Amino acid sequence: MGTEQYHEPPSELPAETRTFARMCASLSEEAEAIGWYVQRMAVEPDAESRAIMHDSLGEEFKHFSMELEFLLRRTPLWRQIARGILFTDGDIVQHGEASEADATGDGDGAPGG
Repeated sequence: MGTEQYHEPPSELPAETRTFARMCASLSEEAEAIGWYVQRMAVEPDAESRAIMHDSLGEEFKHFSMELEFLLRRTPLWRQIARGILFTDGDIVQHGEASEADATGDGDGAPGG
């Protein structure tokens, strides 16, 4: 079994932590695959080939989204922060700073706090 996703001896980690680490690794792998498909489609001259790649890209994004949701469900603080950032308009960094401050009680929740 591969252990490169662990920074501590796997045998010393609880099963829940090993599952969490696997899902983090899977999320990273899906993000990498998404980047590869975007690059391939950008240079692929054949329309049918691009269409197949586009379909594959959708599958990768679906898996990425499912893995992200799995992690957010098991990490309430992450979910609370994400709610202040995802699916919003405006400055992403400002939303991120404010959301983190609100979730952690660090500051008044104002951007840049």
